[in-house]
Amino acid sequence: MTGKVVLITGAARGQGRAHAARLSADGADTILVDIAGPLPPSVPYDSATPEDLAQTADLVVANDRRAVTAIVDTRDHDALCAAVDKAVAELGRLDVIVANAGICCPAPWDRVSPSDFQDTININLVGTWNTVMAGAKHIIAGGRGGSIILIGSVAGVKMEPFMVAYTASKHGVTGLAKSFAVELGRYDIRVNSLHPGSVATPMGSGRMIEAMQEAAESYSHPQYGFSKQLIPNAVTMPEDVANAVAWLASDESRFVTAAAISVDVGVAQA
Repeated sequence: MTGKVVLITGAARGQGRAHAARLSADGADTILVDIAGPLPPSVPYDSATPEDLAQTADLVVANDRRAVTAIVDTRDHDALCAAVDKAVAELGRLDVIVANAGICCPAPWDRVSPSDFQDTININLVGTWNTVMAGAKHIIAGGRGGSIILIGSVAGVKMEPFMVAYTASKHGVTGLAKSFAVELGRYDIRVNSLHPGSVATPMGSGRMIEAMQEAAESYSHPQYGFSKQLIPNAVTMPEDVANAVAWLASDESRFVTAAAISVDVGVAQA
């Protein structure tokens, strides 16, 4: 990744921070984007802060690479495009996109409000589309090809109970990756989706766990429970997902495109 530039959304913490740390350790400069502010009220975990984003940038700098940060809501197409344009002008190129920003708000189907559903679709699906639209033109302009990685979920390759909006949005991400792969392949740009299961991040802790338990208790039939890991004692860390991102970003995966790759200790198969 030496000399390359990577755009990462949702970069302030969790998986996004792990991607930034790993790819900068591999030699890449980074464009770090995060809302770094209040998330919709339906989100059952704390929002990232500007300080979180600054800490991610510090990790990149500690790897002797450059970091350009932007506090932007990925739902805002124009603001995101402007931020990416400015950062690419400063760093000189763009080679890789990691569309990582997303939210999850578990609830039984009849307790999801119209605004809750729309917020999840807008951030997880529309925000991902906005990210590709803001960055792909710069990869094309460079003429060197590149890699686009859309962060999905196990809920993007199978059904997950009590996550109607999340499952719909992540299935949409899977479709986006395949559709973009068809059209961007002519520019030697590979597009893949990556599907983690449960990962030890702020999204998977605190009130999030309580919300999932409350949703599950609303309908006790065992066939509608959450899927089990095939490796039961494994705890997936953000760095485990970042390892897969690093492979997809690198030339080691140069013939991999339109793939939906799971990093979920077998949950999608259970």
